[in-house]
Amino acid sequence: MIGNFQQDKILYEGKNSLIYHQDESSWDTPVVVKVLSKQYPTPQQITQFNNELEFTQSLNIKGIRRVFASEKHQGKHCLVMEFVEGDTLKSFFTTHQPDLRLFLQTAIQVAHTLGEIHNHQIIHKDINANNVLIDSKTHQTTIIDFGISSRINLKTTHLENPDRLEGTLSYISPEQTGRMNRVVDYRTDLYSLGVTFYELLTFELPFYSNDSLELIHAHIAQEPLPPSVINPAIPQVVSDIVMKLLHKNAEDRYQSAFGLAHDLEQCLEQLDNEGQITPFEIAQKDFSGNFQIPEKLYGRDEEVNKILNAFQRACDGKKELLLVQWGLSK
Repeated sequence: MIGNFQQDKILYEGKNSLIYHQDESSWDTPVVVKVLSKQYPTPQQITQFNNELEFTQSLNIKGIRRVFASEKHQGKHCLVMEFVEGDTLKSFFTTHQPDLRLFLQTAIQVAHTLGEIHNHQIIHKDINANNVLIDSKTHQTTIIDFGISSRINLKTTHLENPDRLEGTLSYISPEQTGRMNRVVDYRTDLYSLGVTFYELLTFELPFYSNDSLELIHAHIAQEPLPPSVINPAIPQVVSDIVMKLLHKNAEDRYQSAFGLAHDLEQCLEQLDNEGQITPFEIAQKDFSGNFQIPEKLYGRDEEVNKILNAFQRACDGKKELLLVQWGLSK
């Protein structure tokens, strides 16, 4: 059972929850207690809140935060979770300005953990620089916050209000926006991981806007500047790896977090042995263990470009009429 919370032990105060730290607990280890702020949450809010317990209690994976129990305290729903020492990746890389070697070591850890999560048929759906912790001394990484995670079931995402989409909008994949008529699978996490890597390397996001619709449009239709263009000190192959993760079509990204980890490990090996990273052909060991029917449209590059150009002109305020004919012409 959890005891009374000390108000000076608040670690984080979010929109919907408070997180407290407790040095002593019945689990014989320091814990954090996440408390749902609302006194009378909806059934959907309760289900989402308890997702972290459901998706992590059976996982024996190094690099994720364990959840011990779901309880009620003073009428409010609580999650008791392992206390993980560390800063968010965003905070750590901003304040410490780590070198390329530490970036690669960090990226490899996160990729392997994400691959294990996917092997258990779970999509995280909110990978970002604030949902990965890093210990400043050991540099061990931990993925947290499985609140909106789901099983891999090829579920189609429906069109929703852009201010209520699942995930963090700056990191969200094109298919997760619900505006591409594409299923959301484990490769959505790889796109979000690409955004995270981009931010850690360049200290910038690939796309930034205060307008939700403009940001969604950027994820769907705009190409970001390669990291090596923003910072020429970034090796070209590392930049290429990040840009592959950021492909609009899931089929063009890495198909496995382990394939990604292999290329990152090759980069680190070159850096350690030769002092530099020379170009090599990436994704040669990238194989998916899941059978996927491609949703990409093949052989219609000209038509697709016409549609995208018309969409861009419409976004710029012009009026467009586009007719699409289905079926084979005689």
